[in-house]
Amino acid sequence: MKIITSIGPNPHVVRMFMAERGIELPSETVDLRSGENRAEAFLKVNPAGQSPALVLDDGNVVTEITAICEYLDETQPGTPLLGETPEARAQSRRWTRWVDLNVCEPMANGFRFSEGLPMFESRMRCLPEAAPGLKACVQDKLGWLDDRLATQDYVGGDSFGLADIMLYCFQAFGNVVGQPLDPKFANVGAWFERVAARPSASA
Repeated sequence: MKIITSIGPNPHVVRMFMAERGIELPSETVDLRSGENRAEAFLKVNPAGQSPALVLDDGNVVTEITAICEYLDETQPGTPLLGETPEARAQSRRWTRWVDLNVCEPMANGFRFSEGLPMFESRMRCLPEAAPGLKACVQDKLGWLDDRLATQDYVGGDSFGLADIMLYCFQAFGNVVGQPLDPKFANVGAWFERVAARPSASA
């Protein structure tokens, strides 16, 4: 197997997950800034033109960060990070989905439609007028999460999981592209520092 990676929060999620699980794979990097991910060679790997992508030994490809992490968690040796029981895995998927829909997607599109517009306007439909509202939605959900983190250490409860990895990678991205973590969310800030201290965060 090999992992195709690049800059950006999505590949960071997979790299951090792999580091957390102790999984090492050969890697190949595509240049998003130059549009290599939209060139014919890469589109043969992933027709959606997105990174990351996991190329399996038989040549099949798994894309989408949650699917990649779940596949690796289920097929690689070691203790699963996503849970060892159906209930634990369901809770992991629940909170990962919450983070993805409520923070990652609006944060990413808020960037694409504003600060990232020069890069993305020729690659996808962009709605600049939607950017402020998307960014505001992110802040609303982080405020809700701040209350939750007042009584627990991690997004899903007392255990570190994929939801934390996903939220950390996207907020680290947001911090440098115009959507910094608001200091008023002290509990989210403390959570962020806990996750940032993990060796896997620098993957």
